[in-house]
Amino acid sequence: MMTDCPARTVLRAALLMSSIGTAVPCLAQTYPQRPVRIVVPVSAGGGVDMTARAVAQHLSTVFKQTFVVDNRTGAGGSIGIELVAKAPPDGHTLLVSSSGFVTNAAFGREKYDPSRDFQPVSNLVSLPYVMVVTPSLPVKSVQDVVALAKAQPGTLRYATSGAGGIIHLSSELLTMLSNTKMTGVHYKGVNEAYPAIANGDVHWIISAPISAMPLVKAGRLRAIAVTSARRAKALPDLPTIAESGVPGYDMVGWFGMFAPAGTPKAVVDKLSAEAKRALQQPEFAARAEAQGTEIVGSSPGELAKVVKAELDTWRKVVANAGLRP
Repeated sequence: MMTDCPARTVLRAALLMSSIGTAVPCLAQTYPQRPVRIVVPVSAGGGVDMTARAVAQHLSTVFKQTFVVDNRTGAGGSIGIELVAKAPPDGHTLLVSSSGFVTNAAFGREKYDPSRDFQPVSNLVSLPYVMVVTPSLPVKSVQDVVALAKAQPGTLRYATSGAGGIIHLSSELLTMLSNTKMTGVHYKGVNEAYPAIANGDVHWIISAPISAMPLVKAGRLRAIAVTSARRAKALPDLPTIAESGVPGYDMVGWFGMFAPAGTPKAVVDKLSAEAKRALQQPEFAARAEAQGTEIVGSSPGELAKVVKAELDTWRKVVANAGLRP
């Protein structure tokens, strides 16, 4: 025979449900409760590191708590990335990484999954890349490169800054979408690749404007297109690869902030809003413009869509090119 619940039981249940409903907002109000570590999986001094430090300084001021940048390098960035994936999901350990965070995972060689193990916070800045060719190559556009590659399959050579990196996959994306066959030549970095391209030993490379454009201005390389879906603000006269005969091509590098999966939405939203404010500071905006990067400051949901789309794209590129870890 069923009986009515005692009044005190009903009251206790009501209080419990109320406490659950208010726990997350209370956490957002008291966050952060101790110093916050921002893990950067690359060495100090580069674009990712400088972006992370600018955001950390702003967050420290706003939240009246220390945000410390911790450069955890090694294993292609995996050591620092995996450290954050395993951290408590309370917002006190964060990650600021480049889009290599996704390209590395596309090979299936990493112990982390960008979509499963992380909660996106904000896409901080984006970096349209530029396609440059050796001056001795008789081409003026990407369309000319594609035509030459189809006429002489396998003879055109592109340079990379290392097998499996963003430059390598971006180049393979171009060959996949244009249905051409070109040969990759891998170097330890762009500084080793540029002389080979200038001399005509290799024919083209997709690279960051900050390092490529000084060589273009010096006449050692020729810029023919940018990799983004729309023209780059810093290089408005250069057409996109997509409008130059390879529809659908769209690749930009980016620096994003992430938290461990399961971090409360209220905390993530709070961090995202303040990170966006940090990017609007005049000093940071001027530095970003000088480096050819574009301020984004996206919402968590927008970054989640970028991660999913890119992971799908790079996995297709890896499979199509038959690449191995």
